[in-house]
Amino acid sequence: MWLLFQTNLLLLVLLYFYFSYALLSSVFPSSCQLQGEFHLNGVHKTGDVILGGLFPVHFFKSVPDLSFISEPQQPTCHGFYVQGFRLAQIMAFAIDEINKNSELLPNVTLGYSLYDNCAELGIGFRGALSLVNGQEEQIILDHACAGNPLVIGIVGDSSSTRSIAISSVLGLYRVPMVSYFATCSCLTDRQKYPSFFRTIPSDGFQVRAMIQILKHFGWTWAGLLISNDDYGHNAARSLQSELSRSGEGCLAYFEVLPRDKNTDEVRRIVNVMKKSTARVVIVFAYESHILNLMNEVVTQNVTGLQWMASEAWTAAAVLQTPQLMPYLGGTLGIAIRHGEIPGLREFLLKIRPTLHYNNSYGNRMVNQFWEFTFQCRFAPAPPGWLEGGGALCTGQEKLQNVDNEFLDITNLRPEYNVYKAVYALAYSLDDMLRCKPGRGPFSGNSCGALQSLEPWQLVYYLERVNFTTPFGDEVSFDENGDVVPIYDVMNWLWLPDGSTEVQNVGEVKRSTFKGEELILDEDKIFWNFDLKKPPRSVCSESCPPGTHMVRRKAEPKCCFDCIPCSEGKITNKSNSFECTSCPEDFWSNPQRDYCVPKKTEFLSYHEPLGICLAATSLLGTLICAVVLGIFFYHRRTPIIRANNSELSFQLLLSLKLCFLCSLLFIGRPRMWTCQLRHAAFGISFVLCVSCILVKTMVVLAVFKASKPGGGTSLKWFGVMQQRGTVLFLTSIQAAICTTWLVSSSPTPHKNTQYQNDKIVYECAFGSTVGFAVLLGYIGVLAFLSFLIAFLARNLPDSFNEAKLITFSMLIFCAVWVAFVPVYISSPGNYADAVEVFAILASSFGLLITLFGPKCYIIIMRPELNTKKVIMGRGSES
Repeated sequence: MWLLFQTNLLLLVLLYFYFSYALLSSVFPSSCQLQGEFHLNGVHKTGDVILGGLFPVHFFKSVPDLSFISEPQQPTCHGFYVQGFRLAQIMAFAIDEINKNSELLPNVTLGYSLYDNCAELGIGFRGALSLVNGQEEQIILDHACAGNPLVIGIVGDSSSTRSIAISSVLGLYRVPMVSYFATCSCLTDRQKYPSFFRTIPSDGFQVRAMIQILKHFGWTWAGLLISNDDYGHNAARSLQSELSRSGEGCLAYFEVLPRDKNTDEVRRIVNVMKKSTARVVIVFAYESHILNLMNEVVTQNVTGLQWMASEAWTAAAVLQTPQLMPYLGGTLGIAIRHGEIPGLREFLLKIRPTLHYNNSYGNRMVNQFWEFTFQCRFAPAPPGWLEGGGALCTGQEKLQNVDNEFLDITNLRPEYNVYKAVYALAYSLDDMLRCKPGRGPFSGNSCGALQSLEPWQLVYYLERVNFTTPFGDEVSFDENGDVVPIYDVMNWLWLPDGSTEVQNVGEVKRSTFKGEELILDEDKIFWNFDLKKPPRSVCSESCPPGTHMVRRKAEPKCCFDCIPCSEGKITNKSNSFECTSCPEDFWSNPQRDYCVPKKTEFLSYHEPLGICLAATSLLGTLICAVVLGIFFYHRRTPIIRANNSELSFQLLLSLKLCFLCSLLFIGRPRMWTCQLRHAAFGISFVLCVSCILVKTMVVLAVFKASKPGGGTSLKWFGVMQQRGTVLFLTSIQAAICTTWLVSSSPTPHKNTQYQNDKIVYECAFGSTVGFAVLLGYIGVLAFLSFLIAFLARNLPDSFNEAKLITFSMLIFCAVWVAFVPVYISSPGNYADAVEVFAILASSFGLLITLFGPKCYIIIMRPELNTKKVIMGRGSES
C-alpha cells in the first residue's frame, strides 16, 4: 500500500511540475511566472547558507471549501503544539550556536527557514517544495525562478509517513533530509530514499533493544500487543523475525488492539492475557489505544504483569495516573536518547514577538506562541492564525513566569535529535568547505564551492560525517543513512505518595564489536511485585544439567520437557538439546551432569570371593604337601609300594601345581598372567591326568602279568616307559600351549559388554580354538583314564586302585563338562571364578578320591597297612 501511495504521489508531483512548465512556456516563453503562494507558517533568518526545517507547530488543519466556484483558500492550522514550537527553536538555537563557534564553519553564516507542517502531509509537502525552491519572501518580491536553491538541507520531518512522501521527491534532486523522529525501517532503502538520513534509531533497532532486555532478565515467554496500523504491524513483523533469528524467546500470544472502543474485542484480549502463563507484555501502540485496554485491565483487576513500552508511549503522561499505577507501575520502556543542551534555557528566554503581523513575516510563528502562552492577541491578526483571546499582547510579558513544558529542558529527547541533525549538516558543510583544490572527491578531484554549492555534494559528506556531541554521543551515519543507534531504558517508578516518576535506568546502544549492548542499573529499577524482584516469564523452566530439552508438539519452541540423559551420557550445561556420550573408560554419574571413571571389576584378592578361592587354593596346596609328606614318610609301607609310589608322588606334585595355578586367575589381569594362567592350567592338569592314565594302565598291565604267559606285558611297561609316557603326553599339551601363545596369545582386555558402567578386566583368549584344543586334550586323556579304569574296576586284586580312579575320573569329567556352559554364561569376573572353582573342585576330587582312602588306612588303620593284610585281601577277593 505504501509503495502504491508513494508512486501515485510521485506521479502527481511530476505532473504538477510538467503542466506548470508547459503553462509558463506558452505564456512566458523567455521567463517564468509564479502561479501562487502557499502562505506557510514559518520563521526565517538570513545567512550565507540556509538550512530548512519542518516541525509540527500545530496539531490540526481546517479544510478549505473545494467547490471551485471561487479561488480555493489554503488550509489553516490550529491547536498550537508547544513542544513542536520548541523543536523549531532548538534548531534556531543550534544554528545560532554554530555561528558563534569560530572553529566550525568559519567565515560562513548559517541561516534557516523553518515551516509548520501542522502534522499533515499536504502542508508538510508544501513546506518542503518551498524550501527547495528558495525562500518564500524572495520569490514573492523578486518573482525570480532562476539560480541555485539556497536551502541545501532539511531537518525533518517528524512523521515516517510524511518523511516517506517528501524524501521520495527530494531524493530525485538529491536534497539531503535529516529526520529527527521518523523511525520506520522502510526508510533504510537507499534505492528509494538516496538522500534520507535520520538521528533517531529505526524501529528495527528498537525491537532488538527490547530483545536485549528480554534476554537480560531471562524472559523467554511474552505476549505482544500492537496497534492496528503500519507502526504496530511493522514492529510485530520485525519482533517475530528477530525472535526467530536469535532464538531468544517466543510469543505466548499476539493480539491487535482495535482502533475504536470495541469493548468486546478488548475484553477478549484481556481474557487472553489473564489465561496466559506469560508475565511479560510487550506493547507497540499509541497511548490512545492503551487507554482503552487499561480500562478493561482495571475492570478485571489483572495485576502481576510486567509491561514493556515501546517508544510511542514510554513517557505518556496520560497513563501515569494513580488509578493505573497499581497495574502499570514498574513498566520498562524504550525512549529516545536523552541529552543536555547547555545554554538552551537562556536562549528560549530571549524569544520576543513582533508587535504587528504586517512587519513580522519571518516571525509569525513566535507571535502565535506568544498568543497561546499568555492568552492574548496581537492586532490586527490575519484570520485563521489567532490562538489567543482577550487582551492585546504587549510583547513585554515575562516567559520566566510561565509554568509550562516550553522551558523544561530536563528531559530533552526529540529536541536532542534535532540538535544532532543540525550539527550533522553543519559538520558536513564544514568538511566540504575544508576540501583542498585538486584533492576533492568530485570529478577531476574538484571540491564543492560555497558560490556554486549543490545539495547532492553535501550528501557525499553527510554519509561520512563523524563528530561527538557535548553530551559525549558519537554521531555518524551508516550506509543506510541511519545514525549510530542508542536508546535510553526507562522505568515507571511508583512513589509512596502515589505520584509517578519516569526514571532512566540504562541504555541500549550498538557497539562496533559487540553488537547491541545493554547497560542497566538494576538497583534503580522499581519492580511492582511483592518480592521486588524481576518476575519469571518462561513457558518451561530451564532444563538443569543432566537433562536435555524435548520440544512439545504443536507448541512454540520455548515450550519443552526436560528428559534425563540416558545412562552413559551427560550434559553439564543448562538447556542442552542433546546429551554427550562419556569416553570409553568413563560413565555418567547418577545426576548425569559429569562423567566419572568406570568401576573396575576383576577377581580380586580384596573381595570375599577372591579371598575364599585363594584360601581354598592354598588349603589344597597345603593338603597336597601334607599328603606328600605322609606318603614320603610311609613310602616303604605296603600300601604305598603296592600302588606305584613314583606315580603317586608325581600325581601329588601335579595336583599341587593345579591348586597353585588357580592363583593366576585371581588379581588384575596382566600380560604375563594371561599368558601363563591357561598354559599352567593346561600343562598341570595334563600332567595330573597323564599320571592317572599311566597308573590305570599299570593296574591293567599288572593284572595281565599275573596270568600265565602275561609277564611280558609288565616288561614292556616298566618304570622308564611310564615316565616316558607321562612326559610324552605332557609335551603334547606343552606344544599346544606354545602354538597358542605364539600364534594368538591371550591378552588383558577391558570388557564393557557385560555392564556398561563397569570395566571388567579379563584375559581375552586370543584364539578360542586354542583354548578349546587345550581343554579338549585334557578331556580326551581324562576320558581314556575313565574308560580304562572302568574296564579294570572289577579286576581281582588285593587293593584294586582302578575303582578309585574310575570314581575320581567320573568326578573330574562331571566338573569340566558342567564347567563349559557355566563359564560361557558367567558375566565378568564370575567367569574367572567359575574356572577357578572348576580347577579347585576337580583337584580336590582327585586328591580326595585317590589319596583319601590310603591316608585313612595309613593314619587311622595302620594295622591294615601290612603286606599280609593286603595280600589277604587279594586272596579273599
